[in-house]
Amino acid sequence: MALADDEVELAQPALWVRQGAPPVMQRPHRHDDLELNLVHAGRLDYLFGGSYLRVEAGEVALFWGGTPHQLVDQSATPTDGSWVHIPLTEVLSWALPTEQVAVLLRARPVVVPAADLVRDVAALFASWHHDVLDGGHDTVVMLEAQAFVRRILAGAARDEPEPGPTAECVPLPQSGAAERATAMAQFVAENYRSPITAADVARAVHLSPSHAMTLFKRVIGTTVGTYIARCRVAEAQRLLITSDRTTAEIAHAAGFTAQSSFYETFRQVCGTAPGTYRRTFR
Repeated sequence: MALADDEVELAQPALWVRQGAPPVMQRPHRHDDLELNLVHAGRLDYLFGGSYLRVEAGEVALFWGGTPHQLVDQSATPTDGSWVHIPLTEVLSWALPTEQVAVLLRARPVVVPAADLVRDVAALFASWHHDVLDGGHDTVVMLEAQAFVRRILAGAARDEPEPGPTAECVPLPQSGAAERATAMAQFVAENYRSPITAADVARAVHLSPSHAMTLFKRVIGTTVGTYIARCRVAEAQRLLITSDRTTAEIAHAAGFTAQSSFYETFRQVCGTAPGTYRRTFR
């Protein structure tokens, strides 16, 4: 399956910070980082794993960026927030307990009230922003971020074991087109491990394949085929990091019907072979 480079953006892993208005996202993107969001005012509405996820003011969201995700249009809701990306290689070097790694790498964000974490989360995020932009303080930021993430994951692993979702994914008021595009993304998220096709996705929302594909691309910003492939690759990445299964077993578990397709798609998405990816992150 050929994947156009402009359909799902791939950001390179890096320590990255941002404060202010949300970044504009015309299409889903993915990155091998741990992402932390803090909403100061307003809210963030994500399309994540086929569902809309809402992060309200005063909440912190934590998730692995390997799952395709996208901020939806928030022009009617002015939002002020903070964003931090931490490379996954750095996070895995922390030697987190197995149950915390499982929480981190599942395709569902952890969302918690900032008040439950530290006394002044906003000041902590602001200090990271200053230190990274100022340069020379990355080690301090990483140490503080590690303690912060461990606090979040310890609570999540203890209070909400698999398979229950950590955060509530809520529907947003939408047009009929957005509702159907979201329903298609949800169908993909629930069925990508099976040999589904674009026609199956269209049938799930009672549309013709051509109409469904056009609608999905217009609303989501990528094709159904690419979205299916990205979900499968994200699952393969998770299994490569967290399990000892063979690549053949992982390809099958992630929904690929042929080894050749798995290797080709994985290399296109991740820029490396599955075996190399596993050695990098373990």
